[in-house]
Amino acid sequence: MKEGGAEEVGGGLILKGKQAKIIIALKDKNQEWHIADLAKVANVTYVHTSNFIKACEQQGIVSYEKHGKIKVVKLTEKGDAVANEIANVVNILAQKSADVPSQ
Repeated sequence: MKEGGAEEVGGGLILKGKQAKIIIALKDKNQEWHIADLAKVANVTYVHTSNFIKACEQQGIVSYEKHGKIKVVKLTEKGDAVANEIANVVNILAQKSADVPSQ
């Protein structure tokens, strides 16, 4: 339990829209994803992306492969499952917003 009685759920990893874009982008296995590429996809800074990827690595969602000085980021098996669930939620929300009549 955290201070104030709040329980930490999901290892403390909180996703917002831009973080979700990063995870969903990693589903594309045809591309070698570097942190700079992921930052561009999500329209966030390199540092923000690097910190988020480090948190994901601690949760077992991503892993790194070193190619010389460059790190290639990949989803783990757990990360694939997480990315699929995030993509499903995004799709459901997109459908719901399309179904809502404009006022």
